[in-house]
Amino acid sequence: MSRESERIKEGDKILLFWDQRRQWLLNVEKERQFHTHKGVVKLSDVVGKRYGETILSSLGLVFLILRPTTYDFLGHVARPTQIMYPKDIGLVLLKLGLSSGKIVIEAGTGSGAMTLAMASAIKPEGHVYSYEIRPSFLESARRGLRRAGLDEYVTLVQRDAKEGFEQREVDAALIDLGEPWAVIPHAWEALRGGSPIGSFSPTTNQVERTVVSMRGKFANIQSLECFLREIRAEEGKTRPATVMTGHTGYLTFANKIYPSEQERGSSVAEHA
Repeated sequence: MSRESERIKEGDKILLFWDQRRQWLLNVEKERQFHTHKGVVKLSDVVGKRYGETILSSLGLVFLILRPTTYDFLGHVARPTQIMYPKDIGLVLLKLGLSSGKIVIEAGTGSGAMTLAMASAIKPEGHVYSYEIRPSFLESARRGLRRAGLDEYVTLVQRDAKEGFEQREVDAALIDLGEPWAVIPHAWEALRGGSPIGSFSPTTNQVERTVVSMRGKFANIQSLECFLREIRAEEGKTRPATVMTGHTGYLTFANKIYPSEQERGSSVAEHA
């Protein structure tokens, strides 16, 4: 790709960077001026520049123009409910094997952070079907997806996932609800054989009941917890940050299997 084709155009998104605490995700509009404590930045002056270059504010201070990533969009998601943290999202994307072309179902859209991350992973050939019963959450998630330019890869469904999924032969499923065990049988019906499922829960008793509900129809069951600690790197005094992102929730993963005929017979006998 030539450098000329990398020039920023009106409508492109940028990360206007001052430092780690002060950075803004912006849509480039020629008529727009962005006001900061370090002066006004004319976004018309960004047009024609390259990512990685600088721009001066009205006070003559230098800002960096960076290329935003999915991580940056996650940081700007509205939060009508608690979002999944990037430390958990990254593991989910890997454990569910998400890549372009995959079809995913999600139970519990919530704020849409996980939905956004999955859409970024499966585009441009895949699709996410996200189920949520609260219309206000769906609208908030829809705005976040539009801002990230990912709305075309997601279908938001206003429906209780406990009633089942419309899709079949999907590549992966994620459950982020208070009672995941009520949705797991429906996820099994929707998934392709051998495909992964993930569940996010904040408490251990939820994890225990989730794992029990998976027995017999899922294998390779594993529950994990992630921690994230920043390192403050400065010459001669590098050390861990005094505050870290500790417990946010537990992640349980498994793969769909087909019970053997003997197991099916036992199951029928038990419920006879």
